[in-house]
Amino acid sequence: MKVLVGVKRVVDHNVRVRAKADGSGADIASAKMSINPFDEHAVEEAVRLREAGIATEVVVVTTGAANAQDVLRHALALGADRAILVETADHLGSLANAKVLREIVKREAPQLILIGKQAIDDDAAEVGQMLAALLNVGQATFASTIKVTNDKVEVTREIDGGQEILELNLPAVITADLRLNDPRYIKLPNLMMAKKKPLETIALVDLNVGPSNKVSTINVSEPPARAAGKMLSGVEELIEVLQAQVKVN
Repeated sequence: MKVLVGVKRVVDHNVRVRAKADGSGADIASAKMSINPFDEHAVEEAVRLREAGIATEVVVVTTGAANAQDVLRHALALGADRAILVETADHLGSLANAKVLREIVKREAPQLILIGKQAIDDDAAEVGQMLAALLNVGQATFASTIKVTNDKVEVTREIDGGQEILELNLPAVITADLRLNDPRYIKLPNLMMAKKKPLETIALVDLNVGPSNKVSTINVSEPPARAAGKMLSGVEELIEVLQAQVKVN
């Protein structure tokens, strides 16, 4: 069984992102970039399936400029077998990314497609659902456990009311939650081995997918600063403040 994993290059989760002075977007020119954390869990799960003898090959794919190779090398160091970079200088929206993955799925014919449930830059949580619709296959989102048996996969997914268990026929699209696993620590030998693993580059135009987006950014601004706190002398003053707030609202 071949597993295809979609990953995205995003600003590292430890970096505090600021808005540009003109409000045209986020200022990430010099920010540290990393693999999207949810996608890292998806890669880890795919590698575990291969180590368990369930999967035979793990292929990772991303879209972006040439520097997006760093997240692919990270995935290869985690244990993926090979990588594909769909190279483009344009920023792709959710639908365009889903269409890119659809074309790669046609080329690779995987039985299981894994991606993170969302990217931490736009928090859209759309690509997995769109990809499943484009491929006309079953989907399970926000997965916390995955069990593959023969031509079916059982997925426990996180929902507002607790958990839900789904059984899907393969091929299927599954989006990974953070509870799915704990990604392994990458050792130096694995980083060195990742440099020797195959990484294919495909131009976006060769997939006949356009970079057009259905959503445009009008303005980006930081949230207003919180008002300074106030120390109260006692319960009586607290009651007065709360009563004043009730009257205002």
